Amino acid sequence: MKEAVCTESRLAELIDTYDKLVFSICYKLTGDYFSAEDLTQETFLSAFQRYGTFDGDNEKAWICRIATNKSIDYLRSASRRSVPVEDTFFELTVEERGSPEDICMEEEIKDELAKSCDGLKPPYNQVAKAYYLEELSPREIAERQGKSLKTIQTQIYRAKQMLKKIYGKGEPV
Repeated sequence: MKEAVCTESRLAELIDTYDKLVFSICYKLTGDYFSAEDLTQETFLSAFQRYGTFDGDNEKAWICRIATNKSIDYLRSASRRSVPVEDTFFELTVEERGSPEDICMEEEIKDELAKSCDGLKPPYNQVAKAYYLEELSPREIAERQGKSLKTIQTQIYRAKQMLKKIYGKGEPV
């Protein structure tokens, strides 16, 4: 019974003497403060359990070796535990167009705009679709239709005015 008390007092001395050293070893190896705290406790627990096997030569090196081994074991087991999951890839991949709500709203607005463009009389319906839905520049529309740039610009302006009336707004579309 007296030997256990002595061992416990010896453990208290080891902790008081080497606590900061063991923690710094564990922290430097793991890079994680909380894991280093846990590993420090495990180091002293292991030293307490195996103190009878210690030959008494260079106690500091013995404690440091236990701390190093505990940290290395922790790192090995941590790398085995962290299995990459496909979901993490999708969480990291950000949708370029925005949230699902934004995408849905955008599609609804485009559908409504397409119906409104279809309601325009020719040639304004084709010009409005090319300009607003296909997002072509006036120059690209002119080249595609074989018309002058000025004609297309005028048709875009008129189509815009017609769409304003459809939407009932005085703001530009």
